[in-house]
Amino acid sequence: MDNLGNSFGDMMGKERNIDDLISIEISPDKMKASIIVRPPEDGKKLSQKEIVEFLKEKGVVYGIIESNIDDISKYAIYNERIEIAVGTPPASGQNGRVEFHFDLDREKKPVILEDGRVDFRNLNIIQSVKKDDVLCSLVPPSAGTPGKTVLNTDIPAIDGKPAVLPVGRNVVVTEDGQKLIASIDGQISYIDGKVSVFANYEVPADVDNSTGNINFIGNVIVRGNVLSGFSIEAGGNVEVMGVVESAVIKAGGDIILRRGMQGLGKGVLISGGDIIARYIENSNIEAKRDIKSEAIMHSNVICGNKLELSGKKGLLVGGTCKVGKEIVAKVIGSYMNTPTEIEVGVDPSLKDYYKKVRDEMRQMEEDIKKAEQAIAILKKMEMAGKLPPEKQEMMAKSIRTKIHFSNRIEELKGELIQIELRLQQEANGKVRAYDFIYPGTRVTIGTSSLYVKENLRYCTLYRDGVDIRVGSIDR
Repeated sequence: MDNLGNSFGDMMGKERNIDDLISIEISPDKMKASIIVRPPEDGKKLSQKEIVEFLKEKGVVYGIIESNIDDISKYAIYNERIEIAVGTPPASGQNGRVEFHFDLDREKKPVILEDGRVDFRNLNIIQSVKKDDVLCSLVPPSAGTPGKTVLNTDIPAIDGKPAVLPVGRNVVVTEDGQKLIASIDGQISYIDGKVSVFANYEVPADVDNSTGNINFIGNVIVRGNVLSGFSIEAGGNVEVMGVVESAVIKAGGDIILRRGMQGLGKGVLISGGDIIARYIENSNIEAKRDIKSEAIMHSNVICGNKLELSGKKGLLVGGTCKVGKEIVAKVIGSYMNTPTEIEVGVDPSLKDYYKKVRDEMRQMEEDIKKAEQAIAILKKMEMAGKLPPEKQEMMAKSIRTKIHFSNRIEELKGELIQIELRLQQEANGKVRAYDFIYPGTRVTIGTSSLYVKENLRYCTLYRDGVDIRVGSIDR
């Protein structure tokens, strides 16, 4: 340090102007500082102390990169931008979270027996709780860590945000606001981001004229069959031990058919969760999440996530299937070339919304044309001096309508662009067949289509660019 001090003293004695030798750049956010050193006329290198004093004069006192200062003073690095100080960014705190005290990911997959049959009777998916059981609790957020700029000013940190308890039905929050407990005995459900406990409504025999249609806030359990023409609507799950005919079942949670459904073209299943059934035939079914069955025949299927056909048959034949992510089956189509339409890789609800927006735009464009026609006629009347007060009001209304619909169309155009981008990005679904995909099957992934003209076996269909490829089963 004595040598550095003497060198600095000699230079200052000659009234060396450091500002002429060093220029400094400080980033707008004050998180970085860089310097450019010009060669001194006296030929003497800048010392470490001179550089540090220069930085201090400019207010740069935090996050100094000493190794870079050392390099500049030793190796005479001139006319190069050199990072000389770096601030410390603030660290945001972690958000609070909800800790669940029940199994959110309990597998709802039927057990395949040794002989290849699927056991739809012992699914082990019911989670029951008692009144006052703790269902979930809050983990508090953590505080953030402040940062500093190169000018040594503090940068406040953002603390983590507290989580919110997912309050559903038949649950209460404890006085301290930290826990969610059951207010009744029943079955726990996690639907649309909310925890609920549903009481069960049990039908001891068939749903028929003796019971009428059923509409219940909780879970519905039917010990017998659901006959044609009747309906069940439940806020929770619906479980049927017998056969469902051409009936309508709607559930906020899962639909579980221990045997199956023969819909005769009129049967409807709509689930806010999963649909699990031994077989489904000639029906219209829709599940927000997964569908699992041994056979689905001649039905119209909408599935938000995964459609899985397992067991001895593992059969998907006839009808149409729109599936969000993946179809897994043993056999798709039939040796009789039964037309089977499959669409995978795009959330069906998003595609339906896209169509709805397009239809709304077309209707508005027609309404604008009608308004423009009315405006043209009324303007002619106005020019001829024959526009009574009621027609003036009609003119104003038509102009307002045109402006409103024109603005709305511009909004919808922007929305369509966003949806189209999502449809392109999400088009990455797969179709797996552990036995045959027969001719007569049309597979669409995103905007790409493949019409199967010859038997495919043990394969995965996937999208590659604009084409659909046939790969190995484990791809």
